[in-house]
Amino acid sequence: MQYESTFNAIDNILRNEAGCSTELDYIEQTSWLLFLKYLDDLDREREDKALLAGKDYKPILTGYMRWSQWAAPKRDDGTPDTVNAMTGPDLTAFVDGKLFPTLRKFQETASSAKTLEYKIGEIFAELKNKITSGYNLREVINLIDQLHFQSAEDKHEMTVLYESKIAKMGNAGRNGGEYYTPRPLIRTIVKVVDPKIGETVYDPACGSAGFLCEAFTYMSQRVKSTSDAKTLQEDTFFGKEKKPLPYIIATMNMIFHGLQAPNIIRGNTLAENLSQIQEKDRKNVILANPPFGGSERAEVKQNFDINTSETAYMFMQHFIKMMKAGGRAGIVIKNTFLSNGDAAALRKLLLDQCNLHTVLDLPSGVFQGAGVKTVVLFFDKGTPTKKIWYYQLNPGRNLGKTNALNDNDLAEFLEFQKTKPDSENSWTIDVASLGSDCDLSVKNPNKVEEVDERTPQEIHQHLAQLNDQAKTILDNILDIINDQKA
Repeated sequence: MQYESTFNAIDNILRNEAGCSTELDYIEQTSWLLFLKYLDDLDREREDKALLAGKDYKPILTGYMRWSQWAAPKRDDGTPDTVNAMTGPDLTAFVDGKLFPTLRKFQETASSAKTLEYKIGEIFAELKNKITSGYNLREVINLIDQLHFQSAEDKHEMTVLYESKIAKMGNAGRNGGEYYTPRPLIRTIVKVVDPKIGETVYDPACGSAGFLCEAFTYMSQRVKSTSDAKTLQEDTFFGKEKKPLPYIIATMNMIFHGLQAPNIIRGNTLAENLSQIQEKDRKNVILANPPFGGSERAEVKQNFDINTSETAYMFMQHFIKMMKAGGRAGIVIKNTFLSNGDAAALRKLLLDQCNLHTVLDLPSGVFQGAGVKTVVLFFDKGTPTKKIWYYQLNPGRNLGKTNALNDNDLAEFLEFQKTKPDSENSWTIDVASLGSDCDLSVKNPNKVEEVDERTPQEIHQHLAQLNDQAKTILDNILDIINDQKA
């Protein structure tokens, strides 16, 4: 609970900060400070291990760049050195004039793009300190300095709470909602797709890197050797993000989860011409929730064989092209993809080139505040689709902000997905029965719709009764009002 109370206290300070106005600002500014404290603890942990092994260690951040020097100096007894700790205009002048410019240069001095040093440079090249009051900044620093990331428990609690802040960011407005997917849903998708060590995992619209973080956690539990660990760290996860804030959050989120130098690139995936994708570029596993309804320039649209103005449909073409033969995917997309006439050619392409074996139909409310119905498509590349198993998720309650989707809601789907049985909520269709438009609409044949068997006369009589009851209630209310006036 330490992290939760600290994050709440930081938000309260930032609400009074002129440079911060939204949840997006709060998490951005909290993130870079949290990141530098995390790096300081990481350096200390590595220094201790090197000392025990009798080896030398060069810290990632040295001299006045270390958190313990500029942010939170201590006396010999370990208590805060309030005399030498900068605050007010001195603190903001140091952060804006020395700290950020020095960290940005790490891109130039790092030994390679696969190092943590290079990622530090990338992150701070995109960031700006928005805490204009050095006194507010000092308060936030003092709170963050109380946090520690040296035990597995500490790191787990921090990542859980960091995810909750990302969720708030995602619900703060459409721009945030574009890059937040409920973590119980992501965990379920990862379990179904089952990425294995030695395979590459890719999200070309990674947002806050939820899919990559959960895949890393899932695959980390299967590490059996130092070789496995190295493969997982360096050659497994790949992401791309167009917008600056989610790119920053994604990189830091993966580092917090334990990936030392995330292979996340800032750029527009859709600007890549499909015809130029080579075998060496392709990936084994694709996990994504691509943005929908966006707009792209005419030259970007020309990159795709199937002409469309819907960004999600462009991404679907990218997914299919980027998958290796035998590759697997779990993709969240609006349910209109299943029946929209504009997507007919894309559905045919998917069914011809891939085995779309499972469609998970999600209820309204899964994506809080988005007001859209979505499905998850699970498919493998290399063989055409013959049969599709559908599962219609029915949690038995209305989902929303105070009643969010949880892992238990998806437990039956996970179990049924292994054998794909027919049930009240699941069924299978034969692709040979589809028409030329390849309509994949969710039509559950196992649910009997209630039919109103009353005659028109009986319905009319019932409506008349309801009307009389309403008139009686209104007359009673008017009588009470008149009595009070009298």
